[in-house]
Amino acid sequence: MAIIAATAKTCGLCGEMKSAPRLFTFPQHLAVTIAGMKVTIVGTGYVGLVTGACLAEMGNHVICLDIDAAKIDLLNAGGLPIHEPGLLEVVQRNVAGGRLQFTTDRALAVGHGTLQFIAVGTPPDEDGSADLQYVLAAARDIGQGMTDYKVVINKSTVPVGTGDKVRAVIAAEHAKRGVAMDFAVVSNPEFLKEGAAMADFMRPDRVVLGVEEERAMLLMKALYSPFVRNRDRTFVMDIKSAEFTKYAANAMLATRISFMNELSRLSEHLGADIELVRQGLGADPRIGPQFLYAGTGYGGSCFPKDIQALAHMGEAAGLPLRIIAAVQAVNNAQKQVLVEKVVRRYGESLSGLTFALWGLAFKPGTDDMREAPSLVIVQELLRRGATVQAYDPVAGKEALRLLGGLNGFSLSASATQATTGANALLIATEWREFRTPDFDALASSLHDKVVFDGRNLYDPPLVRASGLEYHSVGRP
Repeated sequence: MAIIAATAKTCGLCGEMKSAPRLFTFPQHLAVTIAGMKVTIVGTGYVGLVTGACLAEMGNHVICLDIDAAKIDLLNAGGLPIHEPGLLEVVQRNVAGGRLQFTTDRALAVGHGTLQFIAVGTPPDEDGSADLQYVLAAARDIGQGMTDYKVVINKSTVPVGTGDKVRAVIAAEHAKRGVAMDFAVVSNPEFLKEGAAMADFMRPDRVVLGVEEERAMLLMKALYSPFVRNRDRTFVMDIKSAEFTKYAANAMLATRISFMNELSRLSEHLGADIELVRQGLGADPRIGPQFLYAGTGYGGSCFPKDIQALAHMGEAAGLPLRIIAAVQAVNNAQKQVLVEKVVRRYGESLSGLTFALWGLAFKPGTDDMREAPSLVIVQELLRRGATVQAYDPVAGKEALRLLGGLNGFSLSASATQATTGANALLIATEWREFRTPDFDALASSLHDKVVFDGRNLYDPPLVRASGLEYHSVGRP
């Protein structure tokens, strides 16, 4: 039985007087209100789809709205526009159960949910700030169409102060209509790892709620109670602090990555092994082992744009974030690390050489290539005259969209096909199927028997025992 904190003597949902002013329990008291809550998700991208599917899985009635008719048609036909392990099965199960539907009908979507999640893109604007046009357009639609109380939840990653802008947009639409309706704005940032998003949502390590109205707080706690029943890690705070928490978390993780990547360059120069350093460093409980792997830099839909947006917030406030600027600079340089190793081995001109590339997605478990190091690697190799034979288990379609028009680039159907006829192999993504290759067969397939490992997947003596020349990151 869940317990909700209250600061008033009346229930924030139904108005019933309660004897205990601070705490009360809910399933009997609020069962009708809580069971099968009506939820609208605006946006069927990565965050929107995972959020909608997982909320439907817990018995809520969810409508996902998108203006992209082709995407909605694909979803209604039983497909997915993204690759995320476990998502398709949950979507199909809840569509069949009548708890999840997809639409382009804005009026239907706004009318449906008491809880209106905004989960649209916030791409970088020209100045590096987050572009809020899609967030504010969603807020405008809600303000125009709502006829009763709504909780408007920013699930998108948005700059500090966006909650105030969303509130102002909705209020302005009400003023145009000549109506006065209660509504609340909430910040509920997502903390989902691509490739493990379903598990992250179903068993969250924390739920952050930026909420400043009791009724909205009770509804949000009720919505998330099934996900945190065994271990409640819900943090309630003001809206601006919640918005900032998301950026602070991503900045810390990106900083750890760049910190290790910068140390890896010095480690390699001094003859130390960054993998052994990582183990000793991560064993310290004050530091921990996560996000301490040296490699080819971070990419994806979150870290690059969020770090850039945070830097812009600092500049706009007159408080430049020097550590954040260094994180960006180190990451941009690290994306060149494999190409630098190739040039040191083969020279500035790579004309006439063919390189196999294993991995195109920015990380395993996804087909996302946004800001992926592989994009820099491929373009630099081609610019120097080489040809590239690339393979990725799931990102092939996206790779053809982004790179298919470049002369010298080809997509292989398998890891073995990619290495056939190549001079050397480069590894950019640590997919599981790359972890234990047949090194003898690999040596036979590569003309020059050279491997450039951007993810430190292998034990150097083991690789070299097969006659391969092995170059990794931060190891002598």
